[in-house]
Amino acid sequence: MAELDPLEIGPDKTLLLVDDDEPFLRRLAKAMEKRGFEVETALSVAGGKAIATARPPAYAVIDLRLEDGSGLDVVEVLREKREDARIVVLTGYGAIATAVAAVKIGATDYLSKPADATDVMNALLSTGDELPPPPENPMSADRVRWEHIQRVYELCDRNVSETARRLNMHRRTLQRILAKRSPR
Repeated sequence: MAELDPLEIGPDKTLLLVDDDEPFLRRLAKAMEKRGFEVETALSVAGGKAIATARPPAYAVIDLRLEDGSGLDVVEVLREKREDARIVVLTGYGAIATAVAAVKIGATDYLSKPADATDVMNALLSTGDELPPPPENPMSADRVRWEHIQRVYELCDRNVSETARRLNMHRRTLQRILAKRSPR
């Protein structure tokens, strides 16, 4: 898939990246700088809000779940400060309800991790009329299922019995799934 021309970014190339996964944040920041953006990063809701208030960027990629709260709080502050900002909400756990909430608050698009820099760039630069192309390597159904199980497991404080109950799954079956490596 061809990368978009950096000239399409526009005169204001400022980009705010907010994610609490520091290695991912560094990789994405470096990749977006190579594509012509002027990147600022934050590891928390508080940091993202501070940057959005002080220097509202033209573009933003904000993780939905951060250690100190919801990335949607950063989206709201940015939308108040800069109505024309193009905002992509990024999360490891895609869900229809959170996608709708993100778009209602003012996000331009919503992407599930793992999203690479090209997916992010396409989402940031797509116009309202055209949808960005589908990802080249979407998660397999097995991977989506595994991600969902992991999310519920983490939300249940890694309690196998509670996770199995919430997923309506036998505890031993869940233990076998958790013991395996993640599918591709």
